[in-house]
Amino acid sequence: MSRSSLAQDPGSTAALTVLKRALDLESESRGPQALVCYQEGIDLLLQVLKGTKDETKKRNLRKIISDHMDRAEHLKKRLDQEKEAGKYHKQIKIEENATGFSYESLFQEYLSETVTEVWIEDPYIRHTHQLYNFLRFCEMLVKRPCKVKTIHLLTSLDEGTGKDQHSGLEEIKQSLRNHGVSLELEYSSSIHDREIRFNNGWIIKIGRGLDYFKKPQSRFSLGYCDFDLRPCHETTVDIFHNKHTKKI
Repeated sequence: MSRSSLAQDPGSTAALTVLKRALDLESESRGPQALVCYQEGIDLLLQVLKGTKDETKKRNLRKIISDHMDRAEHLKKRLDQEKEAGKYHKQIKIEENATGFSYESLFQEYLSETVTEVWIEDPYIRHTHQLYNFLRFCEMLVKRPCKVKTIHLLTSLDEGTGKDQHSGLEEIKQSLRNHGVSLELEYSSSIHDREIRFNNGWIIKIGRGLDYFKKPQSRFSLGYCDFDLRPCHETTVDIFHNKHTKKI
């Protein structure tokens, strides 16, 4: 049974479509996304294989599975080498009004027990809702598997309501201290870049910084508490890995 005839089988069509998508993504140098599609397509074909009795079809399925497993493994090794060389790059585009992009959803993949120190550069940790965003980010760092001991924040000083900004950050600093975490604050009048760095080598750049969520419709609307349900502004997230990350 040929690959073309296999594609006529309803049980295999979805798998072959996903694997074609994986090949396309790999050709576009979108390795991480391609790996996900390879795994999904291979899993689908394995399910088809379990329910197949025809020996010719089994042989064809095993060959396709083997070929794509080899390709996925080679891609994974290449991506690992790029990570070691500091060349890893993953980009996530958050569309206008998209949901499902809480801090946990974006960052949990890069947080581990080896994360003990975090650097945040964001000029807009000034207004009340931005302070709450930063607080939520800190909460994630405290409750996740990582064992953060120090958080460095570099932001700009709000000349209009600087007092409220300073008192809010000081309250967060005291609260973090109660959890054994030190918050190091620094202000800059020339900061423009937005960047988050973990001492395990991961670097995350968000076009809008931490402030990419839209204002909730009301205090009692979905998304007010759960940020995975909160609509987002359009922005781009770039993720890099560099084992020689420098401190601010």
